[in-house]
Amino acid sequence: MAEREDHVDRVVRQWGAERPDLDVSPMEVLGRLKRLTRLVDAELKETFARHDLDFASFDVLATLRRSGPPYRLTPTGLMRSAMVTSGAISQRLDRLEARGLVTRTPSGSDGRSRDVALTDEGYALMDRALPDHLATEERILAGLDEARTAAFIDALRVVLDTLGDDPE
Repeated sequence: MAEREDHVDRVVRQWGAERPDLDVSPMEVLGRLKRLTRLVDAELKETFARHDLDFASFDVLATLRRSGPPYRLTPTGLMRSAMVTSGAISQRLDRLEARGLVTRTPSGSDGRSRDVALTDEGYALMDRALPDHLATEERILAGLDEARTAAFIDALRVVLDTLGDDPE
């Protein structure tokens, strides 16, 4: 149980007084998730900025880096991982290619398509940014012990599954 009342507690209490006929308990979770998302996004934005990155750039570079050697994927593979449109991935790739962080080369399997590969500079940038990113995430979750972290992970996994989140 929380040691102090938060904003969502006040909102739920107010709705309880105004509409006692409604179960507003979903607000206890979803209201906090919304507030949490806003705060986490601000923290991550600050971390990425230290490396001259944004969410979108980090996402593409991280996807390529974690794919393993030769750190190369198709734009479709990147699009699936980032869950964005082809236009959005093209814009991201244009910016990253202009910075020398990725290259686009003809695909070995299909001459009409182009693979996206991490450059040496992109690889080095990810290896500098990732530890900072993980330190930020660790700091964000510092208030949770191991058991609460595991329960939180399980609960989030169930909600994502319920909403039909595709693990691919």
